[in-house]
Amino acid sequence: MGLTRNGVGGLLCLAGSLVLLWASRDVPQPALVPIGPAFYPRIVLGVTAALSAALLAGDLWRRGTPAPPPARVSYRLVLLTFLVVTIYVFLLPLLGYRVSTVLFVATLQATLDPPHNARGWALVGIMALASMVVTYYLFERYLSVLLPRGRLTDF
Repeated sequence: MGLTRNGVGGLLCLAGSLVLLWASRDVPQPALVPIGPAFYPRIVLGVTAALSAALLAGDLWRRGTPAPPPARVSYRLVLLTFLVVTIYVFLLPLLGYRVSTVLFVATLQATLDPPHNARGWALVGIMALASMVVTYYLFERYLSVLLPRGRLTDF
């Protein structure tokens, strides 16, 4: 019995991330900068490799258990997610990072798991605001990455 889709996907992602990790050793390290340009890609590739290995291992260990019936795939959510991300990209230069990100996170969260009461909507708002604040301070203040300002909001 061969690998399932998860096992094949895990194997391909593991191989790809390991190849890219190997290739990142050739990225030059600037002498005056403690964190070079390869630092963050290596973190992402390392996490991707670990998660891919876990997916592959999980597929190999589940061989003895019967497979559940295939779930019906809903492409509606895939298309809606793509639409929300596309709108976010177009709103970034108009509204700026902070406003666009709050709208994006709230809309995507409500699209993927619609809240059913006031508490759920409050949680959507809190998570959207918290996501924006954390990423804004991490990138803009800590890492000194300039995030887009809005032409309409200058914010």
